[in-house]
Amino acid sequence: MKYLIVGLGNIGAKYENTRHNIGFEVVDHLAEEFGVEWKTEKLGDVCEFRHKGRTFILLKPSTYMNLSGKSVRYWMQLKKVDKTNLLVILDDLHLPFGKLRIRGKGSDAGHNGLKDIDRMTQGNNYARLRFGIGNDFSKGRQADFVLGEWSSEEKEALKPIKNNAAKAVLTFGTIGLSRAMNTYNTK
Repeated sequence: MKYLIVGLGNIGAKYENTRHNIGFEVVDHLAEEFGVEWKTEKLGDVCEFRHKGRTFILLKPSTYMNLSGKSVRYWMQLKKVDKTNLLVILDDLHLPFGKLRIRGKGSDAGHNGLKDIDRMTQGNNYARLRFGIGNDFSKGRQADFVLGEWSSEEKEALKPIKNNAAKAVLTFGTIGLSRAMNTYNTK
């Protein structure tokens, strides 16, 4: 069985270590944990590993956040991954810093990456793992906050949270969405 795990973010040094790139950071964590190397391919960086009889295909779209759907659709078709085996990891400023929320479908909640994936895959019926980045910004400064770099305190606190997010991904692929939701939505 194959699973496509998509970490959302923006490519380029300008966006490294920004809150908006937490999806990239989580799939990077998984790649490192399983000792696999990224390859730059069409519409993204890709790598894969096997775990408990399943194939996990990790994807970092190179289309920039707002056009992520093109990359997701391409890799779903190329690797013949069913939409029920798609999991998208993204930042969420509506959740407190470090809180994880996994769902089997849902609204885009104003997230442009999800909007494009919904459009390109004809619907919002795919799993998503939202990673809370908090909302500690002044009125009118949302974009600066989301595209801003993590503070040194946040960076230190991220390590165990990214590890939890990686475990949630593996649970989704091996035991299922319901179990992943029950385990990781409560932490």
